[in-house]
Amino acid sequence: MSGQTTETEIETVERVSGTGIPLRGNDIDTDQIIPARYLKAVTFDGLGQFVFQDQRFTDDDEPKDHPFNEDRFRDASVLVVNANFGCGSSREHAPQALMRWGIDAIVGESFAEIFAGNCLALGIPTVTASQDEIEALQDYVDDHPDAEIDVDVAAETVTYDDREIDATVDDAQRKALVEGVWDTTALLKSNAESVAATAADLPYVEEAE
Repeated sequence: MSGQTTETEIETVERVSGTGIPLRGNDIDTDQIIPARYLKAVTFDGLGQFVFQDQRFTDDDEPKDHPFNEDRFRDASVLVVNANFGCGSSREHAPQALMRWGIDAIVGESFAEIFAGNCLALGIPTVTASQDEIEALQDYVDDHPDAEIDVDVAAETVTYDDREIDATVDDAQRKALVEGVWDTTALLKSNAESVAATAADLPYVEEAE
């Protein structure tokens, strides 16, 4: 992930570059991304190792045929998916697990709205392109697992093998990522004095003794 630091010390996300990992199939929901039994975790630490757990392993922990099990995609950071990715329950553990596995950007045909919002909260762009473009990119990544993919959030393009795809980034998401205001918690912390001053002026906020 590349970017720079703003006055509020929140990283901007203007471009993400890295190798890809293709994950084919429509309507891959959040329960597939991270099964419900892992939602009991107190923190998100360690969730990355359980991403797509039930799709990757049998009940006897034998590995299945799945791209997240393949060594050639082990260091990938750009996930390439199909339609309606991240549908189902609105669990923030899903993008957390993907991020902790190593995913910095997701390119696909379409995304569930809440999932895309949860990705934005982590600084992960969800970029869309046509079905034909996505399938061509998945095929290319399958054949060239070491090839670099460049996701330009600001310019709304995806570039690989000297080919540039016209992509789409939601306007609000692009603005938040490029301007470095996607991390609302960090934004509040970086303006702690202003927040405290505003709170002090509110008649219904009393300081704890």
